Amino acid sequence: MSVIEGGAGQGAGQGIGPDSDAVDTRRTADPPAATEELLYGVIRRLWPLHRTIVRAVERELEGTGMTAGEHALLDALRTHGPRTVPQLARSLGLDRQPVQRWVNHAADLGLVVTAPNPAHRRSSLIRLTDEGTEVMRGIQDAEAAELRRGLADLSPGEVRTALRVLDRLGEEFRHLADGSRVPPEESGNPEMPDAADQEAAQAAIPPAQGHRPPVPARPADRPTQTEGPAA
Repeated sequence: MSVIEGGAGQGAGQGIGPDSDAVDTRRTADPPAATEELLYGVIRRLWPLHRTIVRAVERELEGTGMTAGEHALLDALRTHGPRTVPQLARSLGLDRQPVQRWVNHAADLGLVVTAPNPAHRRSSLIRLTDEGTEVMRGIQDAEAAELRRGLADLSPGEVRTALRVLDRLGEEFRHLADGSRVPPEESGNPEMPDAADQEAAQAAIPPAQGHRPPVPARPADRPTQTEGPAA
């Protein structure tokens, strides 16, 4: 991968300044090196951006009993529908253990329940309750309003380009991390099932019994901030 192997000589250790004309000049003189440097700029921004988003989401969730990781979990269920714990873990890029803890705590809050899985009787599906759907709708309506207000200068085309770049970076770094290259047509789609999902089993969660107010999580069940992304 050129962004890793070739960057040490040309672009590593060099930040990308705010002078867009300087960047354009470098691209004209040496397009491969300029692209490499820009990719390093994207990569360097990802971790601090992730941490900033987590802090913002945690502040938004104060008083709900939810964590940023559980927000990401419920967002995945609202977006893609019922999923097994292994499927959720894969889509979030995490191990199953923290995802199972989030599922357990969300069940305690009455936000998710288990449902039979037609594809595998030992691996239950996790789905949102009506209460969980309403909670996420309220949170995401507020988030969408804030995004419209704060990022109104971004066009749909710019956002689509950002998504494509992030999908391609994710594809390449998954290859570097585990040695399995994802076909281009599958990049950006971590929800595709595989054989491992059909073989995975998980502990069942008792169905929710009507409305229950949020309850504090036990210390052992609360994930640390480093265990998951924000939505």
